[in-house]
This record gives sequence, structure tokens and C-alpha cells, in this order.
Amino acid sequence: MRVVLTASAEKLVSPTVFQAVSGEPVRGDIWDEQAEAAMGHIELAKWADLVVIAPATANIIAQLATGSAENLLTTICLATEAPIVIAPAMNQAMWNDAATQANCDMLRKRNVQFLGPDEGSQACGDTGPGRMSEPADIVSRLSRGGRTGPLDGLHVMVTAGPTREAIDPVRFVSNRSSGKMGFAVARAAADAGAEVTLIAGPVNLPAPPGVDRIDVESTQQMFDAAMKHIAGMDIYVGAAAISDYRPKVAVHQKIKKSADTFLLEMVKSPDLLATIAALDDGPFAVGFAAETENLERYATDKLNRKKLDMIIANLVGENLCFDADDNEVVVLWQDGRKPLPKLSKPELARQLIDVIASRFRQAHAEVK
Repeated sequence: MRVVLTASAEKLVSPTVFQAVSGEPVRGDIWDEQAEAAMGHIELAKWADLVVIAPATANIIAQLATGSAENLLTTICLATEAPIVIAPAMNQAMWNDAATQANCDMLRKRNVQFLGPDEGSQACGDTGPGRMSEPADIVSRLSRGGRTGPLDGLHVMVTAGPTREAIDPVRFVSNRSSGKMGFAVARAAADAGAEVTLIAGPVNLPAPPGVDRIDVESTQQMFDAAMKHIAGMDIYVGAAAISDYRPKVAVHQKIKKSADTFLLEMVKSPDLLATIAALDDGPFAVGFAAETENLERYATDKLNRKKLDMIIANLVGENLCFDADDNEVVVLWQDGRKPLPKLSKPELARQLIDVIASRFRQAHAEVK
């Protein structure tokens, strides 16, 4: 562990305390001639596996949001490739101020993680959000990847990507899904505190950090894997573009080109989304509807027909959705809707998780 103190922090706590705890020299001055002779701020930035700022004041958050490099801490944050975790601490009015919230939103878009703040009494006598999370709680959350948020303690399953249905050993039927949206949803759920199981079709994407990934190829394999692990899940998000039909027979040898036409008989694939939604004591079931026309009408029909709790609908087609880095959706549920504008898929996923978490909590409150 290495400790960097800002000038303000040194007025509250002596560097000697942290030097004794860490067993390493405490840094604070970017103009330290001895350290900076060897480009010490770059060395620290490269050395770190994780940068944790606790407490993080409104001033430090603002500096990070604007890319400031006026002190050693912010310079390291600009230079590091390690994840950055922030534990805010400030007066409740400062935390609720629009400028602070805008700065936090900006940092979240850059994948900076937030732990807290908690609510409670503050040094100024106010009560509300802004109190730094307890150090033991911060350490506990960091030990499981820093995950915390509206899905804290819940179990979430996400299916993502396409499936491939074999025709013969070298040919298959599939679709254009890249899996980007489903993988973004899985990461956002993990960042929100959930234990996430991601069942992925054949995609060229790295597993999101902190997510248990299971790779499959066919619809039947995805169905079997999902049903094997669905027990105990609180939420299921069916973001996979599962093949509705598969070849009735997959031959074991390559089909040779001979006739001018080739007829392929197809049969229905198992309906994973409807099966999970119909389970007794099953999870909160969220589906996706990719349509080329009549978006909300077709999506609402799917919502009702498959008895889902929620559906996320988007238009697809040329230059829309598939393999793109952004998306625009409308979220539908019984007697409710929430459109979300065109956003990057990671940011859209975070907003979707907020909506899902809110509806999940409301549904469980109504049951009680």
C-alpha cells in the first residue's frame, strides 16, 4: 500500500501515521525533488493495481471530473490505468448540489466506481447523505471488487449474444447480435452490487470483471445452462438474441453442393424467456424486444404473451443496435413506460439497471 496525502489532508492527519501503517514513505508534494527526479508520479501511477480515494471531497471530485492535474493525487489519477474507486465525504447539501452530481455522473461514465456516501449525522450537525462509508465497509466492498449499489446482495442472471444452430459441421444458422448490450448489462449489474451469472453465446468479448461467465453455442445449450443455474436467482435479464428456429436435423458430414436449390426444414427452439417467466417463485423476468417496425406494439404483445415483468424494446436494422456501440430503448411494464435516449451501451446499461432495480423493489414491496 502507498499513501498520497493532499495538502488539506495533511492538516487533518499527520503523514507519520500513514507511514507507520503502510511501512512506506508518504507522498504529497508533486514538486518533491528527490521523488520526481525519477518521475515519481508516473512510477506510482504504474505501480498501482487500484486507486482508492477516501475520503473524496467535493473539490477532489470536481478536479477529477475536469481532468485537473494540479496536485500529486489528481496527476496520478490521470496517469494511471488502474481502476479508480471514490468514497465521497461532504456536507449533505454539497453532495446534493447539481454541480457535484454532474461531476459524479461524468466520472461514472468513465467507469470510476463510487462507494457510498452513506446517510447519517455529519460534523456540521446536518443529517443526510454525504457521510463517508465506514472504513471496514469500504475494505469489505473492495475485497469483492468494490461492488455496491441498488442490487447489493441480489443474484442476477444475464443471457447475452447470439446462438448458433448447426446445419452441418461447417455451417450454422445465427444472427447479427454482438453481445455488447448484454455484456454491458452484466457489468452494470455487478457494479450495482449483484452476484452475476452471465451465460454467453459465441461472441468476441472479454468477461466483465466480477462476473461468473458460462459460454455456450446453441439455443439448447443456453436453455440447459440457464435452467441449471436459475434456482435462487432474483432477477433474470434475457438480452440474448436466441434463435427462434433451428434445423430439424443437423447432419454429421458436410453437405456437398449439388442441386441448384437447398431446402432446410426448421423447427421451433425452446423458449427460454417464457419458461423462466412461468416458473413458480421464479425471478423478476426482464426481456428484450428487437423490432424493425411498430416497436411498442410488438414489444407490449411480447410482454403480455410471455408474462414478463418488464421488457426493453429497441429498433434494429441497418446501422441500428447490432454491433453498434450505442443504443436507444424504451422500457415497458404493465401500466408504465420509460424511454431512454441514445447512449453508449455501458451508460445505457447503468440506467437500465437503475430502472430494473426500482421496479424489482416495487414489485416485492407490493407482494409484501
